[in-house]
Amino acid sequence: MAVLGSLIQEFNSSNMRYCINCCIHLLPNDLHRQCFRCRGPNHNNQKCPVCKGENKIPLYTDSKQMKLLAVLEVRTDHRESWNGFFCLRKGKLCSLIFGLIIMTLVMASYILTGAKHGLLLIPSPFHYGAFASNPSLMDNESLSDMKDHYQPSKMNISYVKDYPSIKLIIDTITSKIEFMTRQRPDLEELRKQEPHMFSVIPNKFLPNSKNPCWYEEYKGNTTTDPYATNSYALYSKRFRTIFDYLRKVFWNHLYHYKDKHYRLRCLPHFYIIGQPKCGTTDLYDRLRLHPDVRFSAIKEPHWWTRKRFGIIRLRDGFHDRYPVEDYLDLFDLAAHQIQGVLQSEAAKEHGKMNNIIIGEASASTMWDNNAWIFFYDNSTEGEPPFLIQDFIHAFQPNAKLIIMLRDPVERLYSDYLYFASANKSVEDFHEKVAESLQLFENCMLDYSLRACVYNNTLNNAMPVRLQVGLYVVYLLDWLTVFDKDQILVLRLEDHASNVKYTMHMVFQFLDLGPLSEKQEALITKSPASNTRRPEDRSLGPMLPTTKAILRDFYRPFNTKLAQVLFDDAFLWKRT
Repeated sequence: MAVLGSLIQEFNSSNMRYCINCCIHLLPNDLHRQCFRCRGPNHNNQKCPVCKGENKIPLYTDSKQMKLLAVLEVRTDHRESWNGFFCLRKGKLCSLIFGLIIMTLVMASYILTGAKHGLLLIPSPFHYGAFASNPSLMDNESLSDMKDHYQPSKMNISYVKDYPSIKLIIDTITSKIEFMTRQRPDLEELRKQEPHMFSVIPNKFLPNSKNPCWYEEYKGNTTTDPYATNSYALYSKRFRTIFDYLRKVFWNHLYHYKDKHYRLRCLPHFYIIGQPKCGTTDLYDRLRLHPDVRFSAIKEPHWWTRKRFGIIRLRDGFHDRYPVEDYLDLFDLAAHQIQGVLQSEAAKEHGKMNNIIIGEASASTMWDNNAWIFFYDNSTEGEPPFLIQDFIHAFQPNAKLIIMLRDPVERLYSDYLYFASANKSVEDFHEKVAESLQLFENCMLDYSLRACVYNNTLNNAMPVRLQVGLYVVYLLDWLTVFDKDQILVLRLEDHASNVKYTMHMVFQFLDLGPLSEKQEALITKSPASNTRRPEDRSLGPMLPTTKAILRDFYRPFNTKLAQVLFDDAFLWKRT
């Protein structure tokens, strides 16, 4: 409408006393005088035998006639004749606009009421477009936009009828599964990727400590704040109290030798590496009650997987990378106690071994390699050239690893209930599972299993974390660098039914000494940690169809896991 008004205004501002009906094109006023049918400035089209009775003008642009709202009629008699035109056209345009508004309101009403009754004909959410593995190939479509585009209609789904169509998707995924052995990178390649880390952590550690500990010269003075630049202290208010305490006692725990000051640095002796929503918090809470076990100042530093890359939350982008010194600071409390034992007179005289062991319990360590694509050169077929375990093994080839698993079907539902922020329901979970399966299938059609499991774009696009339950893929990759006897794999179902038994397995695995009955009771009879919230319990179990779908999806992975571990309990047939 703005274009129409501007055109009318342009015509109105022209010298309309010239006969423009007889011109071939819309010409400037000075050219009208040269028109072979116009007779000069005094020409009157009412008296002209050629122009008499004509009052229409065809509008031309670049020698082509343009139809603007059908035919634009312009009266050429007098400037005053335009007033009638405006009145007529304004009335028609107002009627048109009013009609469009009414039609819009009617359609909106239909959509809103139709949505409530499931009447809308919306395309099936299980037929999405092809998935691009590389973010740069997504035609400028952001992940959030892609999720909105693929958002299914809740009320248009018959969940029972979904099963056959989704089963076809699962069959396609299953047909593409190949458990290929990963090529392990050599040490020199790792050094090139993380030169600073290798310059800080030495090759050899103190012989009389179970933990990988070493002395590092401290060049500050009594007024120097050793934690002034620690990123954990700067960006997390929760841990400032811990660092305030460490500042107060720091100077008292330095080792002084020949006018130099040394601080004891330590890495963990063992790691609880996974998986989320599988009972790692409960295991951590019980283990830290053992008198010989110490943990990092923060339960889940997520340094190996996220913080060393500058990731707080991946959706928030990248921050400054946390250097390895910040990570080592988290073990200073434990290092102080270890140093106290090492420097005691009895230890010096008898060469006593320090029995304190340090643990770390980031549940992302086993599976989260999402940052690799941003920092390491891409390899063939989209598989990461380096994984977390490559670097841990480079520094700690004797590290011990504990993995707690549960039925991946139940793990996924628990994960959804814990992390979903709003509109949680069993129907919503079902739809998110269906969408995630479709996305996973699209990736598997073009890439290997490992490439899809470690595909950052896919992992962020899927509305539920299907990939976290593919335990055997991660375990096989850890077994490429660590021996099987360095890894203890537990089941949450066994832990929940017999805490005492699983804790004894852990104590034996970590070579921890015997406990008194009182100490053991304190550890084994404590209430469970991080259980499901009451509001989540009220939602009840997932839909039977959803459970059947997920069982089919995870079955080949569970079968392989049971074969690797020689234990059919990891088939989860009875849960």
